[in-house]
Amino acid sequence: MEPLLQKLESQLARLPVPLSVALPGNRKVGPPDAAVRLEFQDWSGIATLAAGQIGKVAEDYVERRVKIEGTMRDVMAVAASLLPGSPVPSDTGWFTQMVRRARSVASHTLQKDAEQIRFHYDVSDDFYALWLDPRRVYSCAYYRDAGMSLAEAQEAKLDHICRKLMLREGERFLDIGAGWGGLLLWAAENYGVQGTGITLSKNQHAHVNRLIQEKGLQDRVKMLLLDYRELPESEPFDKIASVGMFEHVGYANMQGYFSKIYRLLKPGGIVLNHGITAGCLEPGQLGAGMGDFIGKYIFPGGELLHPSLVLREMASAGLEMVDTENLRPHYARTLWAWSDALEERLDEARAVLEKSHGPEGAGTVLRAYRLYLSGCAMSFERGWNALHQMLATRPDGDMHTGTLAGSQSAYPFTRDYIYR
Repeated sequence: MEPLLQKLESQLARLPVPLSVALPGNRKVGPPDAAVRLEFQDWSGIATLAAGQIGKVAEDYVERRVKIEGTMRDVMAVAASLLPGSPVPSDTGWFTQMVRRARSVASHTLQKDAEQIRFHYDVSDDFYALWLDPRRVYSCAYYRDAGMSLAEAQEAKLDHICRKLMLREGERFLDIGAGWGGLLLWAAENYGVQGTGITLSKNQHAHVNRLIQEKGLQDRVKMLLLDYRELPESEPFDKIASVGMFEHVGYANMQGYFSKIYRLLKPGGIVLNHGITAGCLEPGQLGAGMGDFIGKYIFPGGELLHPSLVLREMASAGLEMVDTENLRPHYARTLWAWSDALEERLDEARAVLEKSHGPEGAGTVLRAYRLYLSGCAMSFERGWNALHQMLATRPDGDMHTGTLAGSQSAYPFTRDYIYR
């Protein structure tokens, strides 16, 4: 064990935040007053730590094989420094990609997608309400002004999307993966659209329908428990938004997803696709065990694509990209806001989760979410993942006249309309 301990001691000396490690047999390495403290039950965990497999260390924490003490910000500073290199995978061979595609096909049937969505989003509405903003907007906020609170930045994001889509009163608007209804209701109340939202989460479906009744919007808004693939195409929509949803679609289904959007959109209509994108050019997941951790405890079936692949699938479906914006630093700040809010209410969160998961299950979920939120914040800070809003149109074939001469949709020549 001595070579392993020597390697570990060498790593500890280079960390930006002091770390102490309690080893089996009551032996300790590192300063006793360290900001972050780890306690391992067996030597296999020490080997995992020394190898920089921080996703496996996270799994050991969730399963109570490792104890972690310290703030999540300090813990993540240590975790990033223990990595042997960038966790963003390099280009992989054709065989690996073929296997991933086959797994993607198998993981995204109608039934499995419904199960995977409910695994995450139906954990507990009351749990999410503890650390999200009052509208429960569970996606990247838009910090238009540096001093904005999370709630203000989420409202700014909702309006940013509505402005990009140029929503107008009476337009038919579709929100794919509408969550707890933040965008759907904002668009109806502030822009007067006829809104339709879809979700696979039973909890979200029930919550939004309660809000629709409370707000008296039954004549203008409806929320459906429905897979996007099953949405009727007989009445196309003027505008479509998909926010934080296409990460669940799967690489194998991506062309079908954008082709479905194309058919659901009127000629000349606009779609905004807002979602997490990968730092690696080929489909894959973060290394060092981090991608495996997310897939096991947080987002089973989740798959991220590089923006270049997303744009290729969009174009293949017949959609023309007219604007793309990277909100990566906004998502890092959003995730830290969520993480900080959860850390401030850990006892409440545990009590809420015990109602639906029991004491043992509540502890497992809470430990997983503490690392998930702070780990993702670190990932976006360091550029391992990004968040792109991609705006596209369905060309209408009409060579518009005047200032739009040559355009095949009524999209403005400049972006000024977004910020006015």
